Amino acid sequence: MPVEKVVEGMWAALSARDWEQLKTFLSWDCIYLDMPVGPAAAARGPDDIVKRLKIGLEPLASYENFPGLMVSNGTDVMYEHHEEWHWATGESAVLQFVSVHRVADGKITLWKDYWDMGALANHAPPTWMEDFATADMSWVFDATGLV
Repeated sequence: MPVEKVVEGMWAALSARDWEQLKTFLSWDCIYLDMPVGPAAAARGPDDIVKRLKIGLEPLASYENFPGLMVSNGTDVMYEHHEEWHWATGESAVLQFVSVHRVADGKITLWKDYWDMGALANHAPPTWMEDFATADMSWVFDATGLV
């Protein structure tokens, strides 16, 4: 399967918040990190990556990824896209992303998201950071030196 199709499939599963389908696109040792936070707060492996993603996305009333430009060298994929987040309390945010993925043997082995955390903090409900701070953090993996 072309690497672009792997990345498109993963994002379709994430947009649907189909956590089990999402896991099928990730290698057993895949590293995921939000670049605004840095490699010390990465997640590793499909189960922990899903735990990490659920903190932000599961509480939303609706979430959708909108495709954009995708560029690949056959292994690495850069994907410019945006997400729309809507909370049940009425707040919403449009977040611009560039995601970088490395794909090997049909699985994503590295996933880095570059985005403006301030854009989220400025539009999220007041309890957003408090909810994040009390979430299950068992997924935290220090990827310093690996990415």
